[in-house]
Amino acid sequence: MLDRSERQWLQIWKIARFYWFSPEKWQARGLLLLLLILSLGSSSFLVIESLQRGEIISSLAAKDPERFSKALGLFLGLILIGIPLLSFNNYVQGKLGLNWRRWLTHYFINQYLEQQTFYQIGWQTEIDNPDQRIAEDLKIFTQQSLYFFSIFVDSLLQLSGFVAVLWFISKPLMFFLIIYALVGTVVIFVIFGKILTRLNFEQFKLEGNFRFGLIRVRENAESIAFYHGQTQERKQAQEKFRAVFQNFHKLIRWQFNLNVFQNGYQYINFILPFIVLAPRIFSGELEVGAVSQSQAAFERIGFALGLMINQFDKLTLIAASVRRLSTLKQAMAQENYSSNTSMIELKENTDLTIKNLTLITPNTQTILVQKLSIPIPLKQSLLIVGASGVGKSSLLRAIAGLWHSGSGVIERPKREEILFLPQKPYMILGTLRQQLMYPKNKLNIDDQQLYQLLEQVNLAHLIIHSNSLDHVEDWSNILSLGEQQRLAFARLLITKPKYAILDESTSALDINNEARLYQQLQGTSLTYVSVGHRPTLIKYHQQVLELAEDHSWCLSLAENYRFN
Repeated sequence: MLDRSERQWLQIWKIARFYWFSPEKWQARGLLLLLLILSLGSSSFLVIESLQRGEIISSLAAKDPERFSKALGLFLGLILIGIPLLSFNNYVQGKLGLNWRRWLTHYFINQYLEQQTFYQIGWQTEIDNPDQRIAEDLKIFTQQSLYFFSIFVDSLLQLSGFVAVLWFISKPLMFFLIIYALVGTVVIFVIFGKILTRLNFEQFKLEGNFRFGLIRVRENAESIAFYHGQTQERKQAQEKFRAVFQNFHKLIRWQFNLNVFQNGYQYINFILPFIVLAPRIFSGELEVGAVSQSQAAFERIGFALGLMINQFDKLTLIAASVRRLSTLKQAMAQENYSSNTSMIELKENTDLTIKNLTLITPNTQTILVQKLSIPIPLKQSLLIVGASGVGKSSLLRAIAGLWHSGSGVIERPKREEILFLPQKPYMILGTLRQQLMYPKNKLNIDDQQLYQLLEQVNLAHLIIHSNSLDHVEDWSNILSLGEQQRLAFARLLITKPKYAILDESTSALDINNEARLYQQLQGTSLTYVSVGHRPTLIKYHQQVLELAEDHSWCLSLAENYRFN
């Protein structure tokens, strides 16, 4: 069985490999090779620069102007070469990190929005804030992983160069440094490792929950205001922030302890070469510049050997983000798989037909509908009625493929030939034209036709309000629910699918506007299935399906059906 550290490295590899073996792999590997070459050049510069700095100090101590001028000239030449080299190294690292983040973000977004994965993940309580994982955790993972890899390579290269320098100056100092670094690494992993990783993971989760709570207040501002529920919302927001505050307080306390250890470790690195080499300097065995050289070498070797100590806070961030990304990736893979192997079998056909369907809720495993078999051929409209909670909307979810718990077969046309209209239409952030075209990107329809469609659904006043089809507004706040439902009907008339599934799509409309919209539907070749409660809807449908609380059902002709 893999231990904890092996599992973490395996999780890192599973997330990272998508990019490094992607269609962009050669560009990525090319930039990585360039980064390695630049790291080699930068490390060589630092080794030579430290030696030359010691030579300058020694020439001053020896009071040798000629030696000083030569050493200073060489040092300035190194600076002219080294500064652009170091800067370009940082640029390549940043560009590679940005490309990596872009590719992984697109990959995760595609997986998240594949079929209905984003909807199905909502049922998994352990997957909190997938938006934060894609936006923030991917950023941390790509940037911090590449940063850590870069300094790891730099440390190895500098280690090989500065070991030779320190070995030449003082072998005992070299051995002491190795022991000192190993002891420090063990101490930091044993004391700080597990605790900081857990606290960082929890902080990501709590910050996401706090932000999500505030977003919900913004999105439901009117409903909260009508309920006068600001006191309850304030209490919930304060409770969420209290959890953020308490966890972060623990985090900064442990980071303080870590910083105390790191700072003490680094300053001992600074002073130790002076203490060890002082007797040899006083005796004249070594020049004064050797102290500068050994101190630089000691510091760089100490940094390389104590890499885990100096960068431990960043490692815990990487570990926490990788853990969250791994669980999200696993959940998305499971949902994409389950969507293709659902218990309710979805088959493609020209007509919509339900055969021997038993529908069960995904979370509570409650039976809603049992042994339902009905054909809905083209141009045969159906109205679904029944008491609240019997599964009317759930049946539509099963037809859409959102719910697949249960048994039976649903035959339907291609998904793009069916348009679903929920009770609360979705208003995108965009122009009025984009609202009307949604969910399509572009349709071959001119402005005059769009104006006529707006008149058909009694929304001609929107043109006067916006003065243009390309004016951007916050439509979800500007339009009433009734106007949003009428706009959704305009989408239906524009898209012209084979089947339209309407889930109480006129519930916010008055009888006249409802009649106007359904008369528009009757004048088209669309086949539509409606869920509704109003008796006035019967005359716009040919069949009525009544669902009962005991899971039974009854199909009858609309002309023979009477509301209870």
